[in-house]
Amino acid sequence: MSSTYIPFNKPYLSGNEIRYIEEAVRSGKISGDGIFTKRCHDFFEQELGFQKVLLTTSCTDALEMAALLLNIQPGDEVIVPAYTFVSTSNAFVLRGATIVFADSSALSPNVDASQLEALVTPRTKVIVPVHYAGIACDMDPIMELARRYNLFVVEDAAQAIDSYYKGRKLGSIGHLAAFSFHETKNIISGEGGMLVINDPQFAVRAEILREKGTNRSAFFRGEVDKYSWVDYGSSFLPSDIIAAFLWAQLENLADIQARRKQIWRQYYEALNPLQTLGVRLPVIPEYATNNGHMFHLVCRSLAERTALIERLKAENVHPVFHYLSLHTSPFYADKHDGRRLPHTDHYSDCLVRLPFFYELTDANQNFINHLILDFYQL
Repeated sequence: MSSTYIPFNKPYLSGNEIRYIEEAVRSGKISGDGIFTKRCHDFFEQELGFQKVLLTTSCTDALEMAALLLNIQPGDEVIVPAYTFVSTSNAFVLRGATIVFADSSALSPNVDASQLEALVTPRTKVIVPVHYAGIACDMDPIMELARRYNLFVVEDAAQAIDSYYKGRKLGSIGHLAAFSFHETKNIISGEGGMLVINDPQFAVRAEILREKGTNRSAFFRGEVDKYSWVDYGSSFLPSDIIAAFLWAQLENLADIQARRKQIWRQYYEALNPLQTLGVRLPVIPEYATNNGHMFHLVCRSLAERTALIERLKAENVHPVFHYLSLHTSPFYADKHDGRRLPHTDHYSDCLVRLPFFYELTDANQNFINHLILDFYQL
């Protein structure tokens, strides 16, 4: 066994995180919407060009805000990929929605956009495409479908910072979008997330929902002389300490992304021979870009994936599989409509993610590649 432990993920400090946290504390305001929250909001709106953003305590919170903004009611149907994290569905289940699970495509874990129309009924209200591994879903047909049936689109862009669809930023296409800054993402703040509001009709109410149902944001801007309870809501806004950490990361977005894309390319080039055996590498469609969020293999069987993971762990390398199919989960299996979702189940059984973090050294990556190629006798 190698003496060097190679984890799946390692949070990266880009330089000024501790300094900015101290600065936030010394500013005398560490609750929400302090100086660092404003800097982050300005960066996303002015530098990256999003229309309106609100930092939240998690991507889960951003999705729950989206469900509230869209006034999801019991009986509404929401189309969600079955291969995703549970928060994508939970946000709408909490409001009483019925989840209609969509299968992945044969080529990637993203939903097959051509299959979505068959899932639309008179009760359908929302489609939630998830940009798996930061690689875009085919958004044009999804948005056209939404337009034709008068549906809303909420992009789950948890993994998709700095990624594009036909030149458009992911998160800027749907009516609403949710990002994650969890420690496993490219840009992190421990926990943390962001709601993007692309449809202006939701902008004012989003601020109210995020501030416990009050118009306190308008009060702080001097737009009202006192703030009141005007709607339902919750405490979705993060502490400025979280925003301080995030701001340090955003200052180094270009450097972080360059290194992550380099790691991704090195995995792809070294492991490309596996494709001759039928082991699949990530696919980047012509309409999409790669943001270096993760690198995964799709093994030929569950048994093969299990053996590969065991082989790597025996050498102190820690790959991990990913989502378990939500339509067969203990919570939702008896609520699912019974359709088979074969591609989802295939990724659930066969996809494995390799160690991926900024400080992964070339030597460690070469060691991982060597172990995998040796496992496949290449």
